[in-house]
Amino acid sequence: MKEHITMRELPDSERPYEKFIESGPMALSDAELLAVILRSGTCGRKAIEVAQDFLRIGMGNLLNLYEISCEDMQKIPGIGQVRAIQLKCIAELSRRIAQTKYKKQIQLNHANSIADYYMEQLRHEKQELLILCMFDTKCRLIDDAILSKGSATSAFVEPREIFRTALQAGAVHIVLLHNHPSGVADPSGNDDAVTLRLAECGQLLGIPVSDHIIIGDHVYYSYREHKRIFS
Repeated sequence: MKEHITMRELPDSERPYEKFIESGPMALSDAELLAVILRSGTCGRKAIEVAQDFLRIGMGNLLNLYEISCEDMQKIPGIGQVRAIQLKCIAELSRRIAQTKYKKQIQLNHANSIADYYMEQLRHEKQELLILCMFDTKCRLIDDAILSKGSATSAFVEPREIFRTALQAGAVHIVLLHNHPSGVADPSGNDDAVTLRLAECGQLLGIPVSDHIIIGDHVYYSYREHKRIFS
């Protein structure tokens, strides 16, 4: 028995490469797209079978690329360390493509443009991340920084760290973002208290907190849009 089965050994009807050439990428199923990345099967199994096994576990769809760790991917027969890394890199490329699409559309006073830019980065996170977005005098995004990564329920950082980072970057306005791993973007009482405290510090230092945005799963909450923060 051969150890590997290549795409060339598949029947024509099962070759994603040929299907791509004939009908384009939209004609390929999720499993076929993954089979192109995996390239070959192992231990008598076809690449398409390995891809189908990958899609059966976890979320049961392509979100497994984000949700399943490299270690768990390697539990699937036919996926070793190299292939697991390749699949995670595909997920990261997808996230960066989504961010690149929205970067030029970011507007300081439009929370949806900021939320769209960070949505793919944050909505898959299992822990809370706190991100500082820094803007110049023309309200352009000049830099961002992950300030903390908390437990599954909270992330916290001292105000002095936030404003020190903003001053070093020459920021004139800042926006804070953090995610809720639950997928629900509604603010907690602690979110409210932290937002009020940071807004007061910003006023004193002359670096206004223009918004605090909470990211859920394809949803967001903006303190500015809800008229709970002004700058």
